[in-house]
This record gives sequence, C-alpha cells and structure tokens, in this order.
Amino acid sequence: MQIDFVADQAFAPDAAQVLLVPEADLDALLPWQSAIAKAADFKAQAGKVLEIWAIHEEAPRRILLIGLAGEGTPQERMEQAGSALAVYAVSHGIASAMVDLSAHAAPDIAAFLLALRLRNWSEGGFKGKATTDDKPRLGQVYVLGADAEAQQAYAEACAVAQGVEWTRRLVTQPGNVLYPESFVAQCAARFEGTGLKLTVLDEAEMRALGMHALLGVAQGSARPARLLVIEWQGAQGQPIALIGKGVTFDTGGISIKPAQGMEDMKWDMGGAGAVAGAMLTLALRGAQAHVVGLCGLVENMPDGKAQRPGDVVTSMSGQTIEVINTDAEGRLVLCDMLTYAQKTYQPAMMVDLATLTGAIIGALGHEYAGLFSPHDALAQALTAAGEKSGERLWRMPMGKAYDAMIDSDIADIKNLGGKFAGSTTAAQFLARFVDKGRPWAHLDIAGMAWAEKDSTMFAKGATGYGVRLLNQLVHDLGVGVATLS
Repeated sequence: MQIDFVADQAFAPDAAQVLLVPEADLDALLPWQSAIAKAADFKAQAGKVLEIWAIHEEAPRRILLIGLAGEGTPQERMEQAGSALAVYAVSHGIASAMVDLSAHAAPDIAAFLLALRLRNWSEGGFKGKATTDDKPRLGQVYVLGADAEAQQAYAEACAVAQGVEWTRRLVTQPGNVLYPESFVAQCAARFEGTGLKLTVLDEAEMRALGMHALLGVAQGSARPARLLVIEWQGAQGQPIALIGKGVTFDTGGISIKPAQGMEDMKWDMGGAGAVAGAMLTLALRGAQAHVVGLCGLVENMPDGKAQRPGDVVTSMSGQTIEVINTDAEGRLVLCDMLTYAQKTYQPAMMVDLATLTGAIIGALGHEYAGLFSPHDALAQALTAAGEKSGERLWRMPMGKAYDAMIDSDIADIKNLGGKFAGSTTAAQFLARFVDKGRPWAHLDIAGMAWAEKDSTMFAKGATGYGVRLLNQLVHDLGVGVATLS
C-alpha cells in the first residue's frame, strides 16, 4: 500500500472520498451528507461504514462515511476506522481512496494509518492463478490535512508496519519454503542497507560451543540448524537481548504430533519471526538503543537419526537434560540461546518469545500472551508496553513448587513436567539457564502468532504478534535499560 500526503482533493479526483464522523456528530458533515446519513439511520459507531454517491464535476464520486463514536480511547477508535476502510475497500474493489484527517491529532492519524495498512496486508504469494472472485486491494491512499508532526508520527508507524509485515511474511511461508537456511537468506536480503549487522553460526560452530540441546532437536532433519544474530547498535552500553524460538516446522519428532492440524506447525517459528520483524522496525526508525536479536533456527523431524525420548543431552551451560518428550523441543532450543546470549553479549536484560505450549492457549485463549518473569520491574515494563501497543500480556506464576516438577532422576533437569501447569514448568525450565540477577522474561505466544479469525489489526492468518510489543518496550526503556538491573 502506498500512502501519500497531499494538499487538496483535486490531486486524486477518481479516488473514493473518505470522511470520518466523530462521536455520532452527523451535523459536522455537509448538510446534504448529513441528511442522507440520518435518512439511512447511520449511527456512526466506530468502524461502521456508510457508502453514498455524489456528482462531482459531472462525474459520479464514491463517498465513504466511517464512524468514530463508541467506547475505547481515541486511538483505538481510529484503529477501528482504519481497519474498517481496509476491509470495505477490498470487499468492494476500491483501489484508491482520499482520506480527510485534518480534524485529528498526530497520534490518532498514525493509529488510523497503521491499522489501515496492517489490516490491508495479504501475503497471497502461493496462488498459481487469479480467480474471478479476486478483487483489487486498496493500493493507494491519499491523506489530506496531515501536518509535519502527523507525517513524522506516521513515519514511525510505517517502520512498525514494515516490521510486522516482515514477521507475517516469514510466519506465513510453508516449511518447504522457509527453513533455517532460507530464513537466514531472506533476512539477509531484506535487511541489506538498514544498518543491521548479521552473524550466522552453522552446526559445526554451534557444536564447538557445546550447544547440544539445540542441535539435538535438529539432528533428525535434512535441514541443518542455524543461529542467526541480528544486532542494532543505536546506542552504547550493554544490549537488550531479544531471543526467538525458530522451529521452522515441528512434527513433534519421535513424539510425533497427530496428523490433524500438523500443517499449522509452519508457524512454530513465530518467536524468531517476531524478533526479526522487531529488529527491522528498530533499524528503520533509528532506535536509540543497543539491541541484539537472536533466532535459534531448527526443523524438528522424526528421522532415524532423530533424538529419542529418554536421551540425555548436554546443554551449552553444562547442565544435562533428560528428553522426556521430543515435542517439548522449543525449550531445548531456547536454553542454549539464553546461554549463548549471556556468554557472548552480557545483556542488560533478556526477553525470549516462543510458540511454546498449548497449555497457555488453554489458560489465556487468544487474547493475551503469557508473561513469565521473576523480575518485577521487567514484568511491569512489558505489561505496560503491551497495553500501549495493543499486544497484551498476562503475567503467570512461577516458583519453587513448579521447579521441583522438572527435576530428573538421571540428569540435572528434564524437559517436561507433569500433565499440569505445562506453560509454567516450561518457563521454570528456561529459568535454570538464566544467570542469577539478570533481568529476564519469557513470553509464551502460542495463542497469538496465528489467528483463525479476523481482528482489527490483522486478517485470519499470521498476526505479526510481538513486533509492536518489543518495539514499544525498547522505546520505553531506551538507553535507560540499565535501571532494570
């Protein structure tokens, strides 16, 4: 989608004219527009659309009235309006629109345009041919009445949009297209010229470092594992480390998953995808922060060489792990990533993201991601960032009672607890690989990376969850991240 800021309506006479109606104030419209809206009983609720037509210079012109009335903050209602325009446009074949935003503040304008762009996004890259039902998406938007402050606000929102779109692109791709090596190659191509520094470790390099927990997950696949590090140095000092689980396809390994629904496991790299998208956003907006994104990339397959339930592997930290279930593989990837991040970068704080457990969906559904952290200040900062960004978190319990559930009889730790509190015992597992005193949080995003129904900011499919959250966290902390220590 191309968004341009223009000075007058004459710039695009053929574009649909879009007017936002505030607080059910139909009298703010031109008298004839108000009369039509009242006759149509248009209540101007946020996100509701009324289409009318007029003759302009002897030619018919489409006019869309979009409501802003109702509950929620002004920015939330502007998001609903932007989303409604995207949905209405694609369902009615509207290719271009002119939106008058002269009555709105810069943050509200940015919110409208971000929602419009994100809701309009569609991958659609795997269809072999178009169908007669395909309609053009909204490709061109002209914006009236946006001053320099509003244009700058959108420039920052545009950086966020590009990060979210990149994450969605990665998460949407099937396992035969996206695998550890191609994940790295695609990121390298996309990040060229952004100022991001990429470091890639292959299996031999990881083996030399002792990353046998991560490599154990990958050993059943013909696709070799990769560790991708993406660094943005927009400030000096210890970095913020963002760590993503990147299981590009998860069969469950020897503990194989049921066939029904296994195709969805292409999005089991949603944590790594979110980290990659967040790093792109930070670079595009020139964030004044030092951030390192780490993506542990593997494919979990049931080959004859795959690790077995009952195997014991030695992690990079030196702790031994009894593998109870090969489908509890994400924590095996993340534990080595946590150790590598600490030994290599000595980060001021760490946040890991993973589509880790079905248990978190049972607890929170698809409304919140689970937040696990023994560090109150970091948990509060993440929760606040979630509220601001709209990517909400719910803090879940941790403690010694749960920790005892993952003690192993033959190794230092086992990768699965009992049948209860599965998301918490997964977090307790990861906590054993975090240096004492280092701020750390684990985000279980299993219920948020992929959606089965449309929402304000996304259509059914990959959501890009985590990019807006992480960007907001870095924005809020900036160079002051050391205050969390």
